[in-house]
Amino acid sequence: MEYSNLLLEKNGAVAVLTINRPKALNALNSDTLSELSTALDELGRDSSVKAVILTGSGEKAFVAGADISQMKDFNALEGRLFAQLGQATFRKIELLPQPVIAAINGFALGGGCELALACDIRLASENAKFGQPEVTLGLTAGFGGTQRLPRLVGTGLASELLFTGDIIDVQEAYRIGLVNHVYPLDTLMEEAQKLAKRIAGRAPAAVQLSKSAIQRGVNMDLDSAQAFEATAFGLTCSTQDQTEGCTCFVEKRKPVFEGK
Repeated sequence: MEYSNLLLEKNGAVAVLTINRPKALNALNSDTLSELSTALDELGRDSSVKAVILTGSGEKAFVAGADISQMKDFNALEGRLFAQLGQATFRKIELLPQPVIAAINGFALGGGCELALACDIRLASENAKFGQPEVTLGLTAGFGGTQRLPRLVGTGLASELLFTGDIIDVQEAYRIGLVNHVYPLDTLMEEAQKLAKRIAGRAPAAVQLSKSAIQRGVNMDLDSAQAFEATAFGLTCSTQDQTEGCTCFVEKRKPVFEGK
């Protein structure tokens, strides 16, 4: 499918999904969110894709935020519907079978930070900046920021960022656990590709069930989460890849996973 505001490239087992509105610093309007939702559906149906990299076009911004030019005249109903569109789209990232790596190549503010939060792993360039500056515009975060940020960095740090609207640099983001790794801008995508290919080389069912266990378990009580984990473990034991992996470990040879 052709997209107006996105680029979707598939190279072997790795797909790269790029928000492509560089003149608007990749800001998220309704059309872009709708296209992103459709692209995620497409990726979810493609079993040949084992890992996804999500990034922004250009060297200034991952996603600078939601499109303020669209939001400025919203009434209460329009604002709620826009928030629900963003929330539903970002939730698809969490529910996608494949792991999603955010390659954050610049500003990740407001909706951009929330987009990164919905991804499984976050890699950032040295020029990246993060924040939820909605309160400086008279708004709250609306695409999941009030929920995912506290889960990732704790309620105290999240509250400070959400209440002040302060923007932090990448080293502070790394210190508080908002990003996994920091790289020079010119090597960011190379490092993201390396990580995606490592993930893609593992047993697909095991990776996908691990993602499900993380995404579901984080919102469960421990007993329920461990019960889900036991079920996931049992399911992997029924795969040919499990037989291959364990046999190769015993025989001291490298496994070849076929996704069966």
